[in-house]
Amino acid sequence: MAFQQMNTLMADTDAGNLSGQTYPIACKSWCTKDGVMMPLSFKFEGEDGSLHHVSDISTCCAGEKNYSGIPSREFLCRAVIGGLMQEFKLVFYPEECKWIMVI
Repeated sequence: MAFQQMNTLMADTDAGNLSGQTYPIACKSWCTKDGVMMPLSFKFEGEDGSLHHVSDISTCCAGEKNYSGIPSREFLCRAVIGGLMQEFKLVFYPEECKWIMVI
């Protein structure tokens, strides 16, 4: 999916089921005094078992989403992963205090 087309995904707050390959991540984020959250970097375990560190994340947009009734905060992002520029979502679930990456 093109990065420009992903902007339109933020329009619907009731998103149904989350689709795509998901990876649990450890995310370092920053919050402003007004509560605006921004992911800075994250780590995840690849399919081969190796640990990957991703930094220099470019965030296109962010919004509140509900996947099957579960509230979340979704970020549409771009960064270099495995030597290639990738477009992906980072999703934060505040009730579980858990992050995932969706490609």
